[in-house]
Amino acid sequence: MGLFKGGSPIIGAEPSPTKTLYGGNYLSFTDGNRDWSQQFLPELYEQEVERYGNRTVSSFLRMVGAEMPMASDQVVWSEQGRLHISYSNAEITAVDDNTIAIADHAIRANQTIVVSDGLTTVKAFVKSVAQDGNSIEAFPYASATWPASFVADNLKVFVYGSEFAKGTVGMTGSVDAGFETLSNSPIIIKDKYSINGSDASQIGWVEVTTENGAGGYLWYIKSEHETRLRYEDYLEMSVVEGELAKVSITDADGKTMKGTEGLFSAIEDRGNIYQNFGSGEATLQDSGADRSALQDFDEILKNLDKQGAIEENVLFLNRETSLAFDDMLGAVNAHYNGGTSFGVFNNSEDMAINLGFSGFRRGSYDFYKTDWKYLNDASTRGLTSDISGVLVPAGTSSVYDQMLGKNIRRPFLHVRYRASEADNRRMKSWITGSVGAATSEEDAMNVNFLSERCLVVQGANNFVLFKNAAQTAG
Repeated sequence: MGLFKGGSPIIGAEPSPTKTLYGGNYLSFTDGNRDWSQQFLPELYEQEVERYGNRTVSSFLRMVGAEMPMASDQVVWSEQGRLHISYSNAEITAVDDNTIAIADHAIRANQTIVVSDGLTTVKAFVKSVAQDGNSIEAFPYASATWPASFVADNLKVFVYGSEFAKGTVGMTGSVDAGFETLSNSPIIIKDKYSINGSDASQIGWVEVTTENGAGGYLWYIKSEHETRLRYEDYLEMSVVEGELAKVSITDADGKTMKGTEGLFSAIEDRGNIYQNFGSGEATLQDSGADRSALQDFDEILKNLDKQGAIEENVLFLNRETSLAFDDMLGAVNAHYNGGTSFGVFNNSEDMAINLGFSGFRRGSYDFYKTDWKYLNDASTRGLTSDISGVLVPAGTSSVYDQMLGKNIRRPFLHVRYRASEADNRRMKSWITGSVGAATSEEDAMNVNFLSERCLVVQGANNFVLFKNAAQTAG
């Protein structure tokens, strides 16, 4: 029996034992009308329309990287230099001049060298080295003078051995191992969602499918849920797009913003850039030559050989470049099937599809190709379209950790976050305000998010960044 007022039942006040909609179990906020828009917030429809599908873009670092704690404001590591001595900026001023100018070189007397202009190669003996370390005196083995084409300032020189006469003393001087010390600093990433106490007390249920594939009903503070998803994307995007501040930048309180070196920035600075893949006008760095997509890729392989790249690599591509790879594979691989090559998976279609990758082998390298949603999404890099993909080496590399004082093995790509016994800043969230366990006099619920992290890109010379550069109209 419903509630009575003056002998008459109040329509719509009969409760239901389950969360099920019936004709009489919801309250009317407008006289005589059962108005869903005021009772079940904020939509008239219970199920939300998934207009954009899965909107999150994070996943890249989960697939190729790792996360590790650190206790300091900076992570410092050393990367080995090349083993052999070589230079690409040597200069000879005349064919009969045996002085070769090479700035800050490590070549020693009695060593034997190869000198080349890119087409002609000459073997020579180093007779002496200038005291300032900026030139050598070298004599060709096979001729009295240098080729006329060697009168230039961009000659290539490398040491291939040495020669000493009988009874002479040993090598003068020594060469220290070359290495490069690199560092990066974490940045603090924050976000917040706030709702006043009155609105937080209004409960509405909406059926949703969350971005991670789960589904069900949410107590409708859905903006908090989306703020968390957006923030988790920011954690990845910040270390992918991060840029070190090269000029003075301060916030509104006058505090200095330092920035951080992200993936794209590290490859731009220390890695390899390939422009306009599959366009017929591709260029590796500034080489510039018209090629097919397969020739483009072979050019990348030749450069990987020069960098001593590892055998297995992962390609994360946008749609256009992924299709260019599919077309390339379809033209050369008998096992091509609907844009997928299964070479690395023993040509097993089921195995490749289950892993979400298509794989192929070219030369002595294995490649795993997949789409990177971040490059396709219209609200992220799909908006700019200037970066079309990245080649990332799989596996680990050995580096000297300055903090630990020893060699360690780390993934080529990994995140370092601040943590100690007292506090872990990998991903923090906490609630302040009057809702629930009150922590302040503010009549609101504030959900706070914080992380402090940076990306370490080891061996950036093994990475390739695919870019779309402006092409000249024919």
